[in-house]
Amino acid sequence: MSGTTARALKRGIDVAGALVLLVVTSPLLLIAAIAIRRTMGSPVLFRQARTGLGGWTFTLLKLRTMTNAGAGDLSRDAQRLTPLGRLLRATSVDELPQLWNVLRGDMSLVGPRPLLPSYLPRYSPAQARRHEVPPGLTGLAQVNGRNALSWEEKFALDVRYVDTWSLALDVAILWQTVVTLLRGRGVSADGHVTMPEFLGTKSMGGAR
Repeated sequence: MSGTTARALKRGIDVAGALVLLVVTSPLLLIAAIAIRRTMGSPVLFRQARTGLGGWTFTLLKLRTMTNAGAGDLSRDAQRLTPLGRLLRATSVDELPQLWNVLRGDMSLVGPRPLLPSYLPRYSPAQARRHEVPPGLTGLAQVNGRNALSWEEKFALDVRYVDTWSLALDVAILWQTVVTLLRGRGVSADGHVTMPEFLGTKSMGGAR
């Protein structure tokens, strides 16, 4: 199978998979949206610029898990995270709106997780290769430790995915993602809501 054919098949799987998952999870999304509206008010969705294929930015969608008070202050994230938000994050239900990003072509079902545009100048040349493929809902790093990994470990796995990508690997990662979600491990790094800010990797030439 040629690379072009394989990529076209991957895109077809993304569209079909996202459509099926949106239909299957729509009742759960509706319940979560109502709960967010009642406990936190509007908006229900959280929108944020993230970096995609080739370094281009797009608007990522998530269910809101934090109050608006103190928004932008990373040191207050733990206080802003609501009990409902903690549950949504632990089960990854907050990520389900990204199925729309998959349908739009911003993302794939499998690939390196999309991160903030402000990180772009902080990557080493090797780490920046994670943008050679579309970002994903889940990826090799997410099934090998998730947020319990360091940034450097995550990026190494992202680049390994770029170098070894195949449809069979995507299927394996999707299956492992189900197992990872059921186990509920690696949701956050120690002492953080998710991960600390990436400031660069000194030993690999990243900016500090």
